[in-house]
Amino acid sequence: MALSPIRARLALRANRLVDTSFVCRRCLHQQKVPSPSTRQTPFLDAFRKPGHYRIPPSARYTSSTALPSASPLGALSSSFRDASSTLAGRAANSARTSSFPTTSSQSAAYWLLASAASVFGIVVLGGLTRLTESGLSIVEWRPVTGSFPPLNDEDWEREFSLYKLSPEFKMLNSRMGLEEYKQIYWMEWGHRLWGRVVGITFLLPTAYFIARRKVSAPMAARLVGICGLIGFQGFLGWWMVKSGLKDDLFAPGSHPRVSQYRLAAHLGTAFAAYLAMLWNGLAILRQHRLLASPTASLEHLSHLSSPALKPFRLATAVLFGLTYCTAISGALVAGLDAGLVYNDFPWMGQPRFIPPKSELLSTWYSHTPSPHPDLVWRNMLENPAFVQLDHRILATTTFVSILGLWAYSRRLALPRNVRKGVVGVVGYVSLQVVMGITTLWYLVPTPLAAAHQAGALALLSGVLVLGSRVRVSKRTMRLVQEAASGLGQVGKRGPEAMMKARMTGV
Repeated sequence: MALSPIRARLALRANRLVDTSFVCRRCLHQQKVPSPSTRQTPFLDAFRKPGHYRIPPSARYTSSTALPSASPLGALSSSFRDASSTLAGRAANSARTSSFPTTSSQSAAYWLLASAASVFGIVVLGGLTRLTESGLSIVEWRPVTGSFPPLNDEDWEREFSLYKLSPEFKMLNSRMGLEEYKQIYWMEWGHRLWGRVVGITFLLPTAYFIARRKVSAPMAARLVGICGLIGFQGFLGWWMVKSGLKDDLFAPGSHPRVSQYRLAAHLGTAFAAYLAMLWNGLAILRQHRLLASPTASLEHLSHLSSPALKPFRLATAVLFGLTYCTAISGALVAGLDAGLVYNDFPWMGQPRFIPPKSELLSTWYSHTPSPHPDLVWRNMLENPAFVQLDHRILATTTFVSILGLWAYSRRLALPRNVRKGVVGVVGYVSLQVVMGITTLWYLVPTPLAAAHQAGALALLSGVLVLGSRVRVSKRTMRLVQEAASGLGQVGKRGPEAMMKARMTGV
């Protein structure tokens, strides 16, 4: 016979009352004390009552089971789970994409600037080697064993006997003795040794910075490219020297000299390697400086990238190309000894500012029969008078362009460091023009000519620094924006956002 629910409850309670009332003390002591895990407390009992949230037994020990979000503990667990899953997802994505850091180490920047200074020095030494006509004193190319100079008289006699077979000794230095030969030998040997040092001190640190992940992925690719450029520069150096060791590689009747084309390629590649080191070193330092105060930097970069400054940025880029071309035209002047043709300025044979047409467009430099289709370009690159005229025109254009950029900059609202850069470029170009004119007047003395070549690289460096101050790369802008947005969230939401920013790496 079925009992009603009320009567069933009353009967159950009566049974419990009888069981607990009629028990002796000895039996009570013999009963087991309930374990803490099964203790009945109002707090735990409240969670076990119907209507409260209970974790299913099948899901109590699985990390993927989520507590209901309506529960306080469930909401807390959900927030920790979301944060951990976000971190894990970002770590997995970063591991899949790249293990390189976002920004490069400042130590890499200082190493790049030191390498650039070393290349600057070897460029100056190379100019002295050419001016003293020492570049053809070593007639062999031995990348490894050539690092050691002659150590005894027998070695010196061997080197000198090899030099005696060269066209330069036969046509120009047939009366040269061993002691005079040692002077030009040490100049060329020092230049080659310095080149090896530049290669080693760049290649080994590059491998270290990339292996230890001290540089970003784009910077690692640039460093590898510069290593290739340095290796190619060494090949060009020997290719240039080789042009002065064979009679069939220079014009009949002229004294032995290296090809002006190969000299320009050798110098242009050295300039490119130097500028790449300088640019990337400054870029790393600038990126760290901008990220140190992202809010102010974001405003600064926004101003630089404004449409009002776009003509100035474009003019700076064009000016850099013009300055580089002027420097390379100077290599053509040096290769042809064109600085000895006309030693006055601004005249080229008073009262002329330009030599006569018959001298500028001489058919003697053409390699084809009439009507001489190569007449113009061969005279522009092989005629000493025309080559000097080219250099004068390019140098004057560069000087006037820089003065025009300075005048234009006074009308713009430029940052202070950009204005200082413009003034510095004006000073460099003024000094360079004075040294160039003085070099002509005094028939190309060695110290002044070497200073003029160093001044060309210094001017190019100044224009590059100016360009780095006004250029805004997309990657740098993105990093600054992310850093500024992270600081903005911390300011609005307080410690919670600060902890989240630290956890996510913003």
